[in-house]
Amino acid sequence: MTTLNISLPDTMKDFVERQVNHGGYSSSSEYVRALIRDEQKRLAQAALEAKLLDGMASGASSELTRQDWEQLRHNLMKHHERRSPK
Repeated sequence: MTTLNISLPDTMKDFVERQVNHGGYSSSSEYVRALIRDEQKRLAQAALEAKLLDGMASGASSELTRQDWEQLRHNLMKHHERRSPK
């Protein structure tokens, strides 16, 4: 783990300390890590929603056939084989 030093105004430092004391966190670092994880989840959710909306706006859908699924499976296996260490 690496260290990151940040500067906060006293009011923010007091806020963080209150959150640690009342929020069940063991340290201000744990509290900040929780905030960062929450933001990462929020951004990932927003990215997923944007991709879903793009997919919905991309045109008319069509039902996938057994051959389509087989082709997807084949492509996925090839992709996995290229990425797997030998």
